[in-house]
Amino acid sequence: MAIPREVPCEAIMESLADGVFTVDLDWNITFFNRRAAQITGVPQGEAVGRKCWEVFRSSVCDGACVLRSCLESDLPQGVASIYFVRADGDKVPVSVSAAPLKDRKGRVIGGVETFRDLSEVQLLRRKLDGRYSLEDIHGKSPALARALEHLPQIAASGVSVLLLGESGTGKELFARALHNLSARKDGPFVAVNCGALPENLLESELFGYKAGAFTDAKKDKPGRFQAAQGGTLFLDEIGDMPLALQVKLLRVLQEKTFEPLGGTKSLPADARIVAATNCDLEDMVGRGRFRQDLFYRLNVARIVLPPLRERTEDIPLLADLFVNRQNLLQGKDVAGPDEDVLRILLSHPFPGNVRELENIIEYAFILCPGGLIRPAHLPEYIRPVEGAVPPPAPGTLEEIKRRAALAAIERHGGRRMAACRELNISKDTLRRILARTPGA
Repeated sequence: MAIPREVPCEAIMESLADGVFTVDLDWNITFFNRRAAQITGVPQGEAVGRKCWEVFRSSVCDGACVLRSCLESDLPQGVASIYFVRADGDKVPVSVSAAPLKDRKGRVIGGVETFRDLSEVQLLRRKLDGRYSLEDIHGKSPALARALEHLPQIAASGVSVLLLGESGTGKELFARALHNLSARKDGPFVAVNCGALPENLLESELFGYKAGAFTDAKKDKPGRFQAAQGGTLFLDEIGDMPLALQVKLLRVLQEKTFEPLGGTKSLPADARIVAATNCDLEDMVGRGRFRQDLFYRLNVARIVLPPLRERTEDIPLLADLFVNRQNLLQGKDVAGPDEDVLRILLSHPFPGNVRELENIIEYAFILCPGGLIRPAHLPEYIRPVEGAVPPPAPGTLEEIKRRAALAAIERHGGRRMAACRELNISKDTLRRILARTPGA
């Protein structure tokens, strides 16, 4: 097999899995490979000729620039972990390395930098250690903004919190955000599904047991309260907890101590309680199915999570988020939903909420080899019947953008620049959105 003696340098750069760009001595981008365009979201033709900081808007552009450092020292710089802001406003973690770019005579004529997308690494790390922050709760709709409005203050307060919302609205994500924004963030986050276990098993799961407490108890086993010491105990589906166990939980909340099954010595219960349910607890209290005193103990602070059908403005954003996540996990290059799919999603009532949307995107990845997700790639239950007239959407994407912009302006008392900062758009973009006639 003949090996070509010369392979064009540009062809090599275009074949790399890492982003590569070069700058001249005036910091103008002179080369921008295909992978750089994919990671940044900036087309190659739009990047070349611009200042590098205009394209990347990274966390080090204001002072600790790796490329500037290597040019000043005339030495290559090792790997550094930073982040930059994509064209769509998302932060992307990357590792970068840089070196001076020299001509054949050894004169420095610019610099070259390579960068690798670390999103997948961070995603897998978060999945492993369960750490999520407020930034992991995605959406800019007024309904979600109301739920998030006081979350940092509630998290810092340390009081018990009750999360109310339908299944799939992200209650555990909110619970983890409350934990990670609190003074207990370095302690454990322990989750228990109160509806998944029968009463006797749930009691031993919460409080643990001593050896000999029952037939199979051959040695001591600590419970979830003990495991959550110094941290947060998340009691999911609290509405399914049996009444007898509610009495014991109330005592723990009142006295800050508990006794393992078969034990005689009380142990400290130093765990913040965050409870969640999709039930109407106040109605259950009225029907005698949930203790009123426990309800008030849990309901010191309440956060109501909106269903997805009340935050349709967030559907395109969430769909893109799940597409990016699946691309990273599966190594595919799916561009996202096409206009027909987006219209279908905007029309769907989503009884399963955000979790259902994520499942729909995950299913679409099974059938979609790449490019755009089309209606044929959707699950059958949401796929329109062939020949049927599609149901009216709750508005075009432009109308949804306009409603979101108007809502942001209203939230900020008419201050448009504040609305721009919330929506992460420019003043000119806001002007164009508002200039469009609804329904046009």
